[in-house]
Amino acid sequence: MTNYLGSGAYRYANSLAMIIRDVPMTAIEVLTGSPFGAQIEDTGLPWFDPPGWQPDLGLDRAISLLGWTCDRTSGGSADEALARLRSSCPALVGPVDIGLLTHQPWSPGKAVGGDHWVVVVEVTDDSVVFHDPDGFPYATLPIPQFLEAWRADEITSVEGSYILRTSFERQRQVSVEDALRASLPYARDWLSRDSQQAVEQMAAQLAAEDDGIRGHLAGLAGPAGVRRLNDAAIWLDAIDQAEAASVAVNLSRELGSLQFALTSRQFTRAADILTGLAPGYPKLRAALA
Repeated sequence: MTNYLGSGAYRYANSLAMIIRDVPMTAIEVLTGSPFGAQIEDTGLPWFDPPGWQPDLGLDRAISLLGWTCDRTSGGSADEALARLRSSCPALVGPVDIGLLTHQPWSPGKAVGGDHWVVVVEVTDDSVVFHDPDGFPYATLPIPQFLEAWRADEITSVEGSYILRTSFERQRQVSVEDALRASLPYARDWLSRDSQQAVEQMAAQLAAEDDGIRGHLAGLAGPAGVRRLNDAAIWLDAIDQAEAASVAVNLSRELGSLQFALTSRQFTRAADILTGLAPGYPKLRAALA
């Protein structure tokens, strides 16, 4: 297996890695549980993460497995949230609505319901200063605009606004490998959900030449899923789960082969790739068991 290094949609894992500095970001992503399944959300968007999974749950699980604790707060008024933030930097903040993060050159400047995570390092008299893992260290936004993004009105994956994680403390010394071993029962549990059916549904939509799902898979969900499975393979191999690692890397390669079929609008080919990939999820669960 050859590891992949580069940019990608690991916003929450990158943000946590900025706080817990001695844990590789790729291991954090695996510890969240994200590689172990596929789902189609109620919104109709497909994702290569488990049914019912979302980053907020994954972050809490990864933090606990690594032997850390933190304070997670949410809600209240904008002024109350700002006061909490001022008193607790550096802090992991999110989800925030990526559409309102206008320091990003491609931002539409309006709420789009896309979730994002950042690490706030300072609040000045008029600005919030933060590290954005999309490639913008020490980015700034005016306080009212940051609060609007942080309110996250259009984000449906998690309840509550102004979600903030602060006061990170290591309670136990846990190696990355031991944390990953402890995560395997959770991985098997995620894989017990019907990811195969979700992937087969994606294949059926592509066979029907659904261009909306094609664009979403090509632009975000597909590449993120490939990377998650490859990282899972690397770390499963590191903890002597050779059979599961082999299944995971094969899934990653199969899903990676989907990309050109999507961008070239070869709908039948793309559907066939997903149909062949779908049984791999129960196979991965069996390998972990």
